[in-house]
Amino acid sequence: MSVRNFFLISLFLIISICTLHAKADEDFNGFVYAGCSQPHYDPGSSYESSVNSVLTSLSNAASYTTYTNITAPSTTPFVCGLFQCRSDLPVSFCESCIHDAISRLSTLCPSATGAAVQLRACFLKYGNDSFLGKPDNTVLYKTCGTPEPNGGYNDAELPGMRDAALGALVAAAAPPSGGAYRIGGSGYVQAMSQCVGDLSANECTDCVRVAVEQLKTECSLASAGQVYLGKCYARFWATNSNSNSASTYPPSIFPYHTSHGGESGKKLAIIIGVFIALAIVIVACSFIRRNGLVPGK
Repeated sequence: MSVRNFFLISLFLIISICTLHAKADEDFNGFVYAGCSQPHYDPGSSYESSVNSVLTSLSNAASYTTYTNITAPSTTPFVCGLFQCRSDLPVSFCESCIHDAISRLSTLCPSATGAAVQLRACFLKYGNDSFLGKPDNTVLYKTCGTPEPNGGYNDAELPGMRDAALGALVAAAAPPSGGAYRIGGSGYVQAMSQCVGDLSANECTDCVRVAVEQLKTECSLASAGQVYLGKCYARFWATNSNSNSASTYPPSIFPYHTSHGGESGKKLAIIIGVFIALAIVIVACSFIRRNGLVPGK
């Protein structure tokens, strides 16, 4: 094997290891919830063709945008669909998430005339009702977490910080278009929200306000919580007040990268170090042979 080929293979392996490491930690495609309509279409029907056409168009669009909506051609049964990815993430994350969401539909909602699926980093919906451009503040899913015993939280301070962090989401300046990703923070509490892109700026703010009130009411004593409405969601989570590291309880509701301790980082460093050491040995052996210090075979 030549030195050049060795380096190329080593680089590929290192990138693959880093990618797998990041994916395992972040899990942007983690499942949150799904909803399916009661009516179903017949396999092989024209409605199925419309659904497939809309989903294919959504899948293709995910390679270059974090939001779009699609309506089936007027010559086929009416079906519309949309997706919204977290707009702070690269499009490549969106593409992966939407492809995953579409692949889950056949298992979660087989032959449903309408369906919606929410993953950690993306939301996808299709149906034959005219939901495009219409606000929807219906609560679809919510969950609250509680701190671990002696987790470093100051229970007296946490509610005030939570309310301030969530309040920042509502008070954020209205963007010129919908789909706004918003963040807030106070002390060791952080918050974020995301609207679907077919909402206007004011509709997005109204949706986030409803989500925030839900979190304050339903998760009043929790260190973390998330609530998903029809066209937006909001989350908050407390970090450890002693170490300022991200809380890991419950890990499924935190939107950002959460460290799982030092062991995985140490293992990754060891693997990369081994590849670098091998590269140095190969280069040294090649140099010695080329300069005639050791007779070639």
